[in-house]
Amino acid sequence: MDMGIAGRTALVCAASKGLGRGCAEALAAEGVNLTIVARTAETLEATAAGIRAQTGVDVKTVACDITTPEGRAAALAACPQPDILVNNAGGPPPGDFRTFTHDDWLRALEANMLTPIELIRATIDGMIARGFGRIVNITSSSVKAPIDVLGLSNGARSGLTGFVAGIARKVAAQGVTINNLLPGVFDTDRIVDTIAAQAKAHNLSIDEARKQRMASIPAGRFGNRDEFGRACAFLCSVHGGYITGQNWLIDGGSYPGTF
Repeated sequence: MDMGIAGRTALVCAASKGLGRGCAEALAAEGVNLTIVARTAETLEATAAGIRAQTGVDVKTVACDITTPEGRAAALAACPQPDILVNNAGGPPPGDFRTFTHDDWLRALEANMLTPIELIRATIDGMIARGFGRIVNITSSSVKAPIDVLGLSNGARSGLTGFVAGIARKVAAQGVTINNLLPGVFDTDRIVDTIAAQAKAHNLSIDEARKQRMASIPAGRFGNRDEFGRACAFLCSVHGGYITGQNWLIDGGSYPGTF
């Protein structure tokens, strides 16, 4: 299927590895020119070099912390008018909510709610003027089914979800869509921390916790970044123009509800 986005430009956050990288690679495979952002310059440059070699698209890199005003300014200076924006940032640490401080909450809100909103605010008017825009926020399956040890993430990402539900309807007629991708358990660095917290909470070994978690997924496995990236690319394509304000679960069937 031709996604119809060759030659478009995309700003992809936290794209040096994991799910962000999967999105960047999938977009590049469709001919989208990229600006990719991550904190670690060496890893970021290696990812960019690999994407260039595989696809031939233009890939700019910005080594920064996207959750800071300075980081966002640097990213937007490199890519001020993206056609596609993929918001992503590492989730806050797991733990017992009783131990979370006020500063912990502020950091979580800054990374997983306010930063995406700021980037949307900075780019959406240009998308409206051009009559095309795709915004995808990588959130979490926890906004549908909260995870007990991820209180900071549950709260911050749910706040972003509520914001998107309102703004997406205001810009749909101008050719701009805003959707959220809700990953379940994917084989990334993030799951290592989550499983470690769950193992500690339930007095299990890491291996036992990992096996239990995998067994609980109807698909019988963890997800991979390639399939996640392809879902992102579809939402960003011309074929996704009638999909907006949605929360797409990609969780191997783990969510038990009908709606």
